[in-house]
Amino acid sequence: MTLSDATPLLAITVLHAAIDGKEILKGLSLSVNAGEVHAIMGPNGAGKSTLGYVLGGRPGYEVTGGSVTFLGQDLLEMEPHARAAAGLFLGFQYPVEIPGVSNVQFLREALNAQRGARDEKPLSGAEFLRLARAEAAKLGMDAEMLKRPVNVGFSGGEKKRNEMVQMGVVDPRLAILDETDSGLDIDALRIVGDGINRIMRAPDKAVLLITHYQRLLDYVEPDFVHVLADGRITRTGGKELAHELEREGYAGVAA
Repeated sequence: MTLSDATPLLAITVLHAAIDGKEILKGLSLSVNAGEVHAIMGPNGAGKSTLGYVLGGRPGYEVTGGSVTFLGQDLLEMEPHARAAAGLFLGFQYPVEIPGVSNVQFLREALNAQRGARDEKPLSGAEFLRLARAEAAKLGMDAEMLKRPVNVGFSGGEKKRNEMVQMGVVDPRLAILDETDSGLDIDALRIVGDGINRIMRAPDKAVLLITHYQRLLDYVEPDFVHVLADGRITRTGGKELAHELEREGYAGVAA
């Protein structure tokens, strides 16, 4: 689907959401255009991860008000698999392990399911292996790791690198990355940052980076930085806002 220049890739309007009856998002609004990188920063408990889970369609998160459109479609009316097929990718702070399912099997099934939903032909085994190995090589991941069960026995850095391989394979329009920098050392942070830029820095794509810290933004430069506090966006600025938060904390900007 193509968008007009005036239509945001993602439009969140006065979004309210709750979990177990407790309101977490309290009227959050945000517009993300194609070609943009937005960083969401804020204190613990502000609702950053909740925002990612709601957009991804995670069960247990109840939307109680507002609207979200993605590529001009009502995102909240779509099942999680339909959101993925439409081009939404959600990266987790703590990627899950899937014992008994190899990375190759997992990724091929995911990609071909999405291709099928878009009326595209599935990739053959050989075609898929070429793609997966190429993405792994670009991220410095040993191709042998593709044969291992998803994330089982992986270090924190390997899990995040593996997630970038997943993102490269499915090639989404919008990546929502929840604390992708968590647990990464300096070298892994650079590799992951380079991967985000290579895969997602394009005129028809966008990134929503959810992070506590400024350090990832040294590698993935944001167009906008938003402070999320108590379920709302309380301030928006450029990349300099992230440096201000790193120096001074959230006390002066979260109200």
